[in-house]
Amino acid sequence: MLFDILTIFPELFSSPLQEGILRRAIGSGRIRVNLHNIRDYAVDKHKMTDDRPFGGGEGMVMKPEPLVAALDHVRSRGESARVILLSPRGGTYCQKTAERLAGYDRLILVCGRYEGVDERVARCCIDEEISIGDYILTGGELGAMVIIDSVTRLLPGVLGSEDSAANDTFSRGLLKHPQYTRPREFMGMDIPEVLLSGDHAEIEKYRFLESVRETLERRPELLAHVRFTGAELKLLKKAGMLEQVAAAGKDHG
Repeated sequence: MLFDILTIFPELFSSPLQEGILRRAIGSGRIRVNLHNIRDYAVDKHKMTDDRPFGGGEGMVMKPEPLVAALDHVRSRGESARVILLSPRGGTYCQKTAERLAGYDRLILVCGRYEGVDERVARCCIDEEISIGDYILTGGELGAMVIIDSVTRLLPGVLGSEDSAANDTFSRGLLKHPQYTRPREFMGMDIPEVLLSGDHAEIEKYRFLESVRETLERRPELLAHVRFTGAELKLLKKAGMLEQVAAAGKDHG
């Protein structure tokens, strides 16, 4: 997959792209990340990418000319792409969105700044606006990194285990079950005996119930969208959790 990033601060991406899974994904050729400095496309001698908003008001607005010139240049250099503007008014990013974006061969991520971009750019040149949450950042660069990271780990061959992404928190709407590693005893707490049993069927049942329990306690609203199998419903009933799950789903449905 190819990620093209349009930003006025390309240096912000240097360290994250040189660490961990992203570094390995780039090294193996599973992803490519091209950084494009919007200032390089500014038409004035001062390389201005922002100006005061018409009608007055606080802050500055990203100018349309450099953005459109950058987009036109980047689009002309390769296959078709999904163009995404990182913006607080966009749809809230979630795992389902990451899974959808992982289906594209190329994403162009436009990092907004200041009070936003000129509306004409948003209307004519952007396919989709995305927000990573209901809070304000100084720019879209961190949001772009979130998309790169979350989409990359869904691509075939990126993670060490093919089951890792499929079993992640949110992959089916449930929080992940608690995890344990060595040592067996720590601060007077031992790990659950079932995890030492070697009985993989019982371990899977335990982890499923713990996943549901975690979701009930921390994010019950997620249960409104989870569809359980018949076998899972039997497990929940046997564990005395079925009524709680049903009530949570109803309350938040």
